[in-house]
Amino acid sequence: MRALVVHHGGNGPVRFADVDEPKPSADEALVEIRYIGLNFGELKYVDEWPAGAVHGHDAAGVVVRAAADGSGPAEGTRVAVGMAQGAWAERAAVSPLSLGTVPEGVELADAAALGIAGVTALRVLRKRSVLAREVLITGAGGGVGHFAVQLAALAGARVTALVGSPDRAAGLREHGAAHVVSDLADVEDRFDFVLDTVGGPGLARAWSLLAEGGAIHLVGQASGLSTTFPVGPGSLFGFGEPRTLHTYGDMSPTSKEMTELLGLVAAGRLSARVGLQGDWNEVDEAVGALFARKVHGKIVLKVS
Repeated sequence: MRALVVHHGGNGPVRFADVDEPKPSADEALVEIRYIGLNFGELKYVDEWPAGAVHGHDAAGVVVRAAADGSGPAEGTRVAVGMAQGAWAERAAVSPLSLGTVPEGVELADAAALGIAGVTALRVLRKRSVLAREVLITGAGGGVGHFAVQLAALAGARVTALVGSPDRAAGLREHGAAHVVSDLADVEDRFDFVLDTVGGPGLARAWSLLAEGGAIHLVGQASGLSTTFPVGPGSLFGFGEPRTLHTYGDMSPTSKEMTELLGLVAAGRLSARVGLQGDWNEVDEAVGALFARKVHGKIVLKVS
C-alpha cells in the first residue's frame, strides 16, 4: 500500500513509498484512511523519527475491521485518529484508545484536523479554571492556537490572541478573541494564563505580563528562537502568589478528548477551521505553505 514515510534529506520531510499492509493486533482496529491532518512539529522536527517509518499522527477514515478483542468501534464506523503513529497511509492499525467516533453531520476532513492540535489545546486549558480570567494565546493563527482561542472563550475567558502578522488574524474575533494583536510590545494587560506555541523573545515578554499567581504553559517553539529572560531588579522576582512556567508533553491516550472535541464540532460550538484542503499528492506544496506560515488554521489532505 502507499504511505508517506519519514525522509531525512533535502527533498522534504516526507516522501511516498510502498509499504507492507498493517497487521492489527487483537486490540487494534484496521482503519481505511480518507484524510490526513498535518502538524508543524512532526514535519519541522522530522529527524526525531527514523527514516522510512510511516509518518503522521492525525487522520480520519472508516473502520474496515474492528478490533478482534471486541474493543473499540464496529466495522463501518467513521473515526478520527488522534496522536497515533503511522497514520499517513492508505490503511492503519490503530488502538481504540486513539480513536474518536465521528458524529453525523461532521465531515471527515474536519475530523482529521482535530488530533494533536485540538487535544493539546483542550488538555492545557483544563489545567486550571479560566472562567473570567485574562488569557493570552500566542501563535493564535496556527493549529493549536485557533483551537485554544475557541476553547478558552467557551470556558468563559477573556481572550487575547497574538498572531505573527495582521493577515493571520482573520476569523479570530468571530471565534471568541476579545483582542487580537500582532506585537506584545505595546500590551499592558496582565494575564492569568498564557498558552504559548511560539517561544523566543515573545515568551520573555509574556512572562513580564504575567499576573500574580499566573501560569505560562509551553506547548511549542514555532519561532525556533531562544528565549533570554532579562536579568535585573524585579525581572524574575515578585511578591504574592508565585508565577509559574510549565512544559507540556502529554502523550497519553486521546480517545476521550477526541470524542469531546467532535461533539463540540457537531454542536456547532467549535470550528475545525481547515485553512488548506487538498490532495495528499500535493503534500510537498502543503508542507511549504505550512512552513511559510501561509495557512490560517489546519492543513488537511485527501488520501487519493
